[in-house]
Amino acid sequence: MALSAAVLAGTVTSVLGTAPAQAAGCVDVHVVAARGTNEPGGLWSQYWLGSVVGNPVYAAIDAALSQSTNAYRVQYPAGYDQPASVQAGNRDLVDHVVERAAACPDQKFVLVGYSQGANVVDNSIGISSEGARVGGPIVATLPAELAPRIAAILLFGNPIRGVGREVTGVYADRTYDVCNDNDPVCDPQGTDWNVHLQYQGYAQEAAAFVADRV
Repeated sequence: MALSAAVLAGTVTSVLGTAPAQAAGCVDVHVVAARGTNEPGGLWSQYWLGSVVGNPVYAAIDAALSQSTNAYRVQYPAGYDQPASVQAGNRDLVDHVVERAAACPDQKFVLVGYSQGANVVDNSIGISSEGARVGGPIVATLPAELAPRIAAILLFGNPIRGVGREVTGVYADRTYDVCNDNDPVCDPQGTDWNVHLQYQGYAQEAAAFVADRV
């Protein structure tokens, strides 16, 4: 299946006693990806989900699943203006998932975050990234009633690991969280910035993790 941007839907109404209507753009599995700091590409570029993680991971997920998929790029600066940047991503991710969950009642979600984008995902599931590299306090959290529809969470170069935190609670067993040795963003002893750019090799493993959970 080809890569495709998620189609934002209008208001969905339902009649008491009938199944909710499915909005345009609904699929079986919707991937929501938050790119890393200063990753190249705009919405319509070849790197629209992120060149290091977003694009290769979504391509691997799409190939691994028999279900229909599409993807959404979290709309936020992914810049060094902290905590404003990560907070903007936190708000957008939560708003988008809540909107799409209402519009597509049968749709499951996979959340993907790389580097600062992992902070965005962490905050959105209630794990604060405050104090971590390019992190900030939580400003929005996914409603508890949506937790069963979050099939998997994929985190790469997750900055909260550098300050001794990890995903705990209801999402722990659905979280794939990888940190390269010597990555200064997630390894407290890390010093090699080159290894922070080496996460494409985990795409197939991450996709298999998703396939086991959707």
